[in-house]
Amino acid sequence: MLLSTTNTIHGKRIVKHFGLVRGNTIRARHIGHDIMALLRNLVGGEISDYTKLMAESREQAIDRMVENAKGLGANAILAVRFSTQEIMGGASEILVYGTAALVEDVEEKEASA
Repeated sequence: MLLSTTNTIHGKRIVKHFGLVRGNTIRARHIGHDIMALLRNLVGGEISDYTKLMAESREQAIDRMVENAKGLGANAILAVRFSTQEIMGGASEILVYGTAALVEDVEEKEASA
C-alpha cells in the first residue's frame, strides 16, 4: 500500500478514487507513566514513555486506515493527514485519514513527455 501526504504520486496515474478512508485509536495514559512524566517535567527532557505510546497509536491508526482502503480495492492512499484530540483527562484519540485510490505506473512514453 502506497501512502502519500500529497495528492499525487510521482510516476503513478490515478485510475480510480474510492473516497475517504480513516483509522483511529483512543489511548489512555498509565498512572505509573504519569508519575515518571511529572518527574521528567521537573528536570526537562523527552518523556520517552509518552513518545512510545504516541508512536504505537499512530501505527495502529495507520494499520486500520490501510485495512479500510484494502477492503475497497485500493492500492494507495493520498492526502494522508493526522489529527489528535483529548477525549477526556488522560485519554486521547489519534485519527488518520486520506483518499483511497487505485494507481498504476505511468507508461514510459507518458513519463518522458
